[in-house]
Amino acid sequence: MQQSGKSDIAFAQGFSGLQTWVLVILRILVGWHFFYEGLAKLMNEYWTSAGYLGASQWWFSGFFVGLASNSTTLAIVDVINSWGLLLIGLGLMLGLFTRSVTIAAIVLLFLYYIAAPPFPGYSYSIPMEGSYLIVNKVLLELCAAFVLLAFPTGKAYGLDGLVPWNKTRALKQANA
Repeated sequence: MQQSGKSDIAFAQGFSGLQTWVLVILRILVGWHFFYEGLAKLMNEYWTSAGYLGASQWWFSGFFVGLASNSTTLAIVDVINSWGLLLIGLGLMLGLFTRSVTIAAIVLLFLYYIAAPPFPGYSYSIPMEGSYLIVNKVLLELCAAFVLLAFPTGKAYGLDGLVPWNKTRALKQANA
């Protein structure tokens, strides 16, 4: 089913090879960022989300500060956060379970954003590497994750195309 060097999914959806590759590269880069952030947190025995959660402001600050104030809950949140980042990143880089890990990425990024939004009048004790007003790197990566959710690049260039239930679904769609 390959035509003109395009993958099946690119050809079926009318994308050029370049368009497909740009989306795949975006998926891999976002995946790398998640993977590396998770790995860095796992490798640093002193890392904790306590500072980030404890400095939370806006509507849900009580929830996030509450998570930080209980050491047992905080330990659970730290493990889930670190391993979640790592596994989401791996899934995106490999194009495996792409839809599920992209949804998980969206949820996690949304939680990061509402915990510490870059709104006027809010200041945080944790230093930021730039000056932001409403739009920050978390919001940009959240938008990138929505783009990845809209385009199934894991089936084009990723392991999703090898997963048996994805092949079955693809055959049913092709025969419909």
